Amino acid sequence: MGKFIYDGGPKVEVEDRALTHIQLVITAKLRRGEPFPFTWKDDSSVGGGRTTVWVHAGSSIVFKYAGSRQPAINRAWVDTLAYTASAPTGLYLVPEPANTSPVTGQMDAIS
Repeated sequence: MGKFIYDGGPKVEVEDRALTHIQLVITAKLRRGEPFPFTWKDDSSVGGGRTTVWVHAGSSIVFKYAGSRQPAINRAWVDTLAYTASAPTGLYLVPEPANTSPVTGQMDAIS
């Protein structure tokens, strides 16, 4: 399990594969100068509920991975996550769809 840490405060554990896909979407949005909300469900061990952070160019964001290998990228998942990030509700983790066009190589190849 990796971690998404926002401005040294709110953090959430996310499976490394999902975190990689979230990172691709967040970095692409920030490269284009597009701020957005990111929401996740909090674990019951920390009281449950959900947390939303406003992601913008000045945000301090850490993507901390448990593993050392970069997973294969599922373009369909990146596209689905990017769609949620552009909606009024903002980015949130959705289940991985069937892999229709695998992408290998550098993470920053998707924008």
